[in-house]
Amino acid sequence: MRRLANTLAVAAALALAVPGALAQKKYDPGASDTEIKIGQTMPTSGPASAYGTIAKVQTAFFKMINEQGGVNGRKINFITVDDAYAPPKAVEMTRRLVEQDEVLFLFNQLGTPTNTAIHKYVNAKKIPHLFLATGATKWNDPKNYPWTMGWQPNYQTETRIYAAQILKERPSAKIAVLYQNDDYGKDYLKGLEDGLGDKAKTMIVSKLSYEISDPTIDSQIVALKGTGADVFVNITTPKFAAQSIRKMAEIGWKPVHYLNSVSASVGAVLKPAGLENSVGIITTLYLKDPTDPMWENDPAFKDWLAFMKKYYPEGNLADALNVYGYTVAQNLVMVLKACGDNLTRENLMKQAANMKDVQLPMALPGILVNTTPNDFAPFSTEQPAKFDGKRWVPFGPGVGAK
Repeated sequence: MRRLANTLAVAAALALAVPGALAQKKYDPGASDTEIKIGQTMPTSGPASAYGTIAKVQTAFFKMINEQGGVNGRKINFITVDDAYAPPKAVEMTRRLVEQDEVLFLFNQLGTPTNTAIHKYVNAKKIPHLFLATGATKWNDPKNYPWTMGWQPNYQTETRIYAAQILKERPSAKIAVLYQNDDYGKDYLKGLEDGLGDKAKTMIVSKLSYEISDPTIDSQIVALKGTGADVFVNITTPKFAAQSIRKMAEIGWKPVHYLNSVSASVGAVLKPAGLENSVGIITTLYLKDPTDPMWENDPAFKDWLAFMKKYYPEGNLADALNVYGYTVAQNLVMVLKACGDNLTRENLMKQAANMKDVQLPMALPGILVNTTPNDFAPFSTEQPAKFDGKRWVPFGPGVGAK
């Protein structure tokens, strides 16, 4: 017994002397000594294909990371597939990524309806469903859905900001709303109505919806103009946002125009719609606008520009979606680095749920990432801005939920 005790004492002393000597690497499916396998569905075709550039810029970003040695010595194997913004296809592709490709986790999958379709499945499977490319409020529900986390500011907070501005500056406004007839559009609409409170019933004179499969929304814009509304809240994805701006110019409707931030890209929306037609539009920002000359000498902007020119030269430098895709990928790499050699799904969620005052390089100064085990909303502050024909001009302080 004495010999055994001595042996155990020596072993304990050696473990204390060399703390990492007995540390073991931990892996779940999709991770190994050499690889981290990541899955994603993204609409690279179909009515929301403008968002497809996100997958392309992230593919390029992970290529750069791999050329630099990967994350803690492991290369990223990024598998992104097209779901055409169709929930049934998103379900099919997600199942393939999880059950056949055996990815470690799902990353930045786009769309409220598509993510809704897989929400229960991935949580039942305990697959991290991380940094979703949708601002629906329901992604911040760690108690009931501990494997799902959003990333961008939530939709209801954004439209509450618009509601507060309208109540302050135009208390007698007549508001027209166009929204996409799905969970994304309805979430934005709820924020607006909640923000207006009891006045919503009298101030909102018309609410018209459209289907993502509709060829145009021209008839809705004409009908909304006919209501006499002097404020327009535009809850549309890029294709329909550009259509609405063009049609409003064509028929001479000039209300105060609030455009949801998911379609605030100068390159993807405002240029196709006509910059001259976009003057005065109001939105919210949380990332640096790549068309804004104020960032020309900003080191982070220069890094993004150099990255784009080398790794994604065909990418549109005026498209804010390319800033978005790059920045959320940067945030992911930070989380993966924090995981160290413990690349389990549980630890991945633990690290993602413990980000404190992270200033991402291409986020607006002072707009920080914060999460806790009880709060899965990384960004909660937004900056109101108005388009002057060339750039988004910030006004007022940042506004948020926290």
